Amino acid sequence: MRTTVTIDPDTEALLKEETARTGLSFKEVLNQSIRRGLGRSGLGKVELEPLFPAPFPHQLLGQSMNHLADELDDEETILELQS
Repeated sequence: MRTTVTIDPDTEALLKEETARTGLSFKEVLNQSIRRGLGRSGLGKVELEPLFPAPFPHQLLGQSMNHLADELDDEETILELQS
């Protein structure tokens, strides 16, 4: 649908910042923002930004993080008991 709307200057600035940050077009950013604001995800795509620049270790894929934490805690306890 093609329509004309008036966008407030502060909203336009936010949209332009997001286009610069993501590399998406103004139209894509506007549509995603409207969908999010209305509580609909659109195509079901979720974009995640990693907290750390390193990739997730391949050897840990599919493993239970609680189990790994328990193992590390056990190793720490054993080292403390040996001291």
